[in-house]
Amino acid sequence: MCSLSTQKSLNTLDFIGLIKPDLNKNIFYVQFRPGKIVNLDAIRQKVVSAGFSVSKLIAIYNFNNLKISGRFIYAKDGATYEFIDGRDQLLEGSTRFQVIDKGFVSGKILKKYSAELNPLFLTGTPNTELLDKSNHHYHVSLSK
Repeated sequence: MCSLSTQKSLNTLDFIGLIKPDLNKNIFYVQFRPGKIVNLDAIRQKVVSAGFSVSKLIAIYNFNNLKISGRFIYAKDGATYEFIDGRDQLLEGSTRFQVIDKGFVSGKILKKYSAELNPLFLTGTPNTELLDKSNHHYHVSLSK
């Protein structure tokens, strides 16, 4: 894996701050710039344009007393995050979640969750002309 080409590609995104590659695990730790709108699809596209794929994307967001239950949908900065965990809980502080969509997980993981995913949004953007393609929709699962 050529981490330098992937890192250079990711650095072209204006919302990317610090990038730390871990070559032993073939992963990148990416910190976002405060106040910038984050586009997870753009991250995936940059990794793909560097000749690689995303097999797992875990994001950490800070929440302030956000109560979720069932298939909760959270909207932020032009994106919606559909929590597919189905548990009632309160999100407080730094919360990790994994994106469970085509292009963000392995085929095995995608198949595991396929029955729970909204078929209109399997790639992060709507699969129909009836919906606004500028609104990114992600299926997410809380991660440990």
